[in-house]
Amino acid sequence: MAKLKLGYAPTRRFTFSAEDAYRYKVQIREKMESFGLDIDIVDLEGINSEGLLYNDLIGSEEILKRFKEENVDAVFFPHCNFGTEDTVARVAKELGKPVLLWGPRDEAPLEDGMRLRDTQCGLFATGKVLRRFNVPFTYITNCRVDDPVFERGFKNFIAAANVVKTFNSLRILQIGPRPTSFWTMMCNEGELLERFGIELHPITLEDIKRASQKVEKKDTPELAEAIEYIRTNLDAIDVSDEDIRRIASLKVAMKTIATENKCTAIAIQCWSSLQDSMGIMPCLANAILTDEQIPVTCETDIHGAITSVMVQAATLNTCPTFFADLTIRHPENDNGELLFHCGNFPVSLSVEDKPQLRRHFLFDDHSPGTHEGEIRGGSMTLARFDGDHGEYSIFLGKAKGIEGPYTRGSYVWVEVNDWPLWEEKLVKGPYVHHSVGIHANVIPALYEACNYIPGLNPDPVDPTEEEIKAWLRGSDLK
Repeated sequence: MAKLKLGYAPTRRFTFSAEDAYRYKVQIREKMESFGLDIDIVDLEGINSEGLLYNDLIGSEEILKRFKEENVDAVFFPHCNFGTEDTVARVAKELGKPVLLWGPRDEAPLEDGMRLRDTQCGLFATGKVLRRFNVPFTYITNCRVDDPVFERGFKNFIAAANVVKTFNSLRILQIGPRPTSFWTMMCNEGELLERFGIELHPITLEDIKRASQKVEKKDTPELAEAIEYIRTNLDAIDVSDEDIRRIASLKVAMKTIATENKCTAIAIQCWSSLQDSMGIMPCLANAILTDEQIPVTCETDIHGAITSVMVQAATLNTCPTFFADLTIRHPENDNGELLFHCGNFPVSLSVEDKPQLRRHFLFDDHSPGTHEGEIRGGSMTLARFDGDHGEYSIFLGKAKGIEGPYTRGSYVWVEVNDWPLWEEKLVKGPYVHHSVGIHANVIPALYEACNYIPGLNPDPVDPTEEEIKAWLRGSDLK
C-alpha cells in the first residue's frame, strides 16, 4: 500500500508574532515526526521565506500547486498564531481532502499586557469560514504541543484519512456470483458505484479455475514461495502434496488477477461450486492473501470486502483483518459470542505454532483447503459496512477474547459489553451475520472517516458516539 501523504500548511497572521509562529511551525513538525507514523509530509518550504501560510494574495495558488502536484491525501493547518482563515478555507475547498484543524495553546500575556499569538481565537474564525465553504474538517482541542490530546487526535486523523483515501479508490475483485440461497449477500453494484465510486471487477469461477491451472503447470518463484509457506507454517494432516500445490496455485492466481486489475480486496464464491470444479476449498488461500493485505471475504460478500479494506486502512495497513460469522452465544457467558468461519482466518493470528490444514468438515466430499484452529484473543474491533433502501452505515463495536469450547474451523470466542443490545442492532439491520475483526482499536478512526464519506453514517454500539467524542477530547474510554 502506498504511504499516506499529508500536506503540512502551518499558518499565521501578520498582526501577531511571526517569530513565535515560525518557532511553533518547527516544534509541531518535530512532534509529528516523533509519533513514528509511516507517512510522507509535504510542507511549504521554498514557497516563501517562512514556509508558512500567511498571505492570501500570493500564497494560495503556489500552495495548491504543490499539494496537487504531490497528490496529498489530507492536509493539516496548524494555527501557529491567529492564522489566515480565508486562505486556509480556499486551499481546503480546492483540495477536497480531509482537513485537520488545530493550534497550540497560548501562553500567558507578556508583562506589558501584549499577547503573541491568540491561536484559539483564530481557530474559532477558521472553523466558521470552513463551514461557509462547506468543508468538512476534524478538530483537535486547543492544547499544548506535548499534550497527549494532540498526539491522540493527530494519529486518529491520519488513520481516518487513510481510510478515506482507501475507500475512495476501492475496487473489489468479485469471483463468482453470490451463492443461490444467500440472499443476505445481495448488494447494489450500481448504487455502490454511483454513491461511493466503488468498482467491482467480476470474473467467473471458470476464469479463476483456468488461471489457477495455468499457475499449477509452471514452476514459478511465486508458486514455490506459496508452497513453501504452506509447508512451513501449517500442519497438513491428510492433505497431499498435490493438494498443497493446487491450493498454492489458487492463491497465486487470485493475487495476480487482483494486482493486475488494481483490486484492493476480493470476494469469492467459496462454496460449493468451486470445490466441485477444482477439488479444493479456497479457505487457506483466502487466509494467506488476507495476511498479505489483500483481504478476501467468503460467499461473495461485497460489503464484507469493503469493510475489510476500511478496517485494515484504519491501522495504516499494519494489522491483518479476519472475516467471521457471528454464530452462537457462549454456553456460559451471556455477553459472549463465537466468531467463526470454515478456515479463512490469517495464519499469523493463530494460537498454535502450526495450525492444521485439513479437509472441509461440512461437505460430503471433504475437499482439502481449510486452515483450522483458534486465533489469539485480546482487544479487538468488530465492524460491518452495510446498507439497504439506499441508506448505508458502518457498525462499530469493541470486544475482547475469552475462553470457550473447542470447535472446528477458524474461531475465537469474544465478550462484548451488552450482547443482547448488539444482537438487536444486528438483527434489525441493515447488517447480516458477517463481521470483520481486527486486533486494534480503530473505532474512533472509522467514526471520523465517515465525516468525509457522504452517505455513510457511523453506527457505534460500544463505545457510544458521545464516548468517542469525549475520548478524542482527552477522556478515557471505559
